[in-house]
Amino acid sequence: MPPTDPPVAVGNAPTLTPRRLDGLTERVTRSRPADDDASDRGDRIDVFAPATAERIGSVPACDAGDVEAAVERARDAQAEWAETPAAERARIVERFGDLVAERREELLDVLQVETGKSRRTAVEEVFDVPTGCAYVAGEAPDALAAERRRGVAPGIATATVTREPVGVVGVISPWNYPLTLSMADAVPALAAGNAVVLKPDEKTPYGALLCSELLEVAGLPDGLFQVVTGEGPQVGPPLIDAVDYVAFTGSTSVGRTIAERAGRNLIGCSLELGGNNPLVVLGDADVDEAARGAVQACFSNAGQLCLSAERIYVVESAYDAFLDAFVRETETLTLGTGYDYDADLGSLVDADQLARVESHVADARERGATVETGGRARPDVAPYCYDPTILTGVDPDATVACEETFGPVAAVTPVPDADAAVAAANDSPYGLNASVWTGDRERGAALAREIDCGTVNVNDAFLATWGAVDAPMGGFGDSGLGRRHGREGIQRYTETRTVGVSRVGPLTFPDRIPADWFVRGAFAAMRAARGTRRATRRIRRRLSRR
Repeated sequence: MPPTDPPVAVGNAPTLTPRRLDGLTERVTRSRPADDDASDRGDRIDVFAPATAERIGSVPACDAGDVEAAVERARDAQAEWAETPAAERARIVERFGDLVAERREELLDVLQVETGKSRRTAVEEVFDVPTGCAYVAGEAPDALAAERRRGVAPGIATATVTREPVGVVGVISPWNYPLTLSMADAVPALAAGNAVVLKPDEKTPYGALLCSELLEVAGLPDGLFQVVTGEGPQVGPPLIDAVDYVAFTGSTSVGRTIAERAGRNLIGCSLELGGNNPLVVLGDADVDEAARGAVQACFSNAGQLCLSAERIYVVESAYDAFLDAFVRETETLTLGTGYDYDADLGSLVDADQLARVESHVADARERGATVETGGRARPDVAPYCYDPTILTGVDPDATVACEETFGPVAAVTPVPDADAAVAAANDSPYGLNASVWTGDRERGAALAREIDCGTVNVNDAFLATWGAVDAPMGGFGDSGLGRRHGREGIQRYTETRTVGVSRVGPLTFPDRIPADWFVRGAFAAMRAARGTRRATRRIRRRLSRR
């Protein structure tokens, strides 16, 4: 895979300067003024550009006191925000989305410098935020409105469900899509009337800090969106202990720890965790189209995508043709870290991630796998770049077959038929995303319902489900709890309250009717009501078939 432009540093980013990045760090919430004695403020965390391995700045290593201060400020601001009409909150969310679009060049530069991703990948991330904001702004007022439900008995009592914000939401976001995945959790929480304290990954803090600036410009009241930076083990526990709900995106092992702590605190949590996602190619698929889709599914963001496909199962009749097409398409990909749209793939995030990818490929080779293309680091492009890699003959017990590699590596395996492909796809504790390729869309949709994943795409890699912001997204099994997107992604940040109003006073045995008469009458009324509901359901089913 040929490189494009040579590595670049922050000084080459069209809109960034070191002073600008340093200025953003002033937005980090600290428990005491920044001019306090440095010896009392703890260490700082250096931030490096993956494209060059150069230090580009540093952020505060926040401690428990900083977290407590951030949550306290957020909680003070949240009470008034909860009373703000949902339509007004929605207008601020929509304005924020507009600002992200308007300031996209600076956001793109920030994303590239702190993640090393290609600009093609970065623009997908920036595009996602205004799209999500527009949906939340349009949907939140209705999703949060009071709802009438059936009362205990017609004409006797009413029941109304209201949705109240939980209070302060803690968001812990990852480094691979630092803008998309932080805002996909924070924006609906704000729209629902909550305050947010965001802990971005320490490798990628600047996008979150720039978003805090844009939220302020959009009109979000002071204090409602706080950012704390630092290492997970130091910042995470006090954050979970202080907030009323936590939204986390990251590894399954860390997710389990967060869920345990949230459970002890009796607060809600949503967790989007790891995956070892399958892609299925049926015998009737257009192999060239499937190969192009597999390139997107496996190698977007250099494979550092929770939705990436890592296991590909191809029905034997299409295997050779698909493999040839997949290798051919993969070898056309270009690597680079320039601030233009020439490169398809950028860098891995750091040396640890490169070592993980190299170890998974080495383990597969030692177990007899064949490298069809790739299989090597590319320091000539950038320090942590790795060629997109296709493996065949992978042992089912190989690390790459069982665990999430989170890099540009895919294993292709032939299977006898569609049933075997589904069985192989489901042979995993993970269940985040899957992809099915077929010439028969109805067959593909039916097969999708047999795959144990929270999202399944037919003739697409992942955008058909991720981009459907009106539909919930999340994982089965070890891939997490809860859902983002859709009304579910807004309502997760609320508590429901049911208000029942009696029109006849106390609902108990009446004074003027013998108790046995009342009991017989009540059961007769219940029987009639159940019969009416059953008849109504039958009529509706018949009408729906027409």
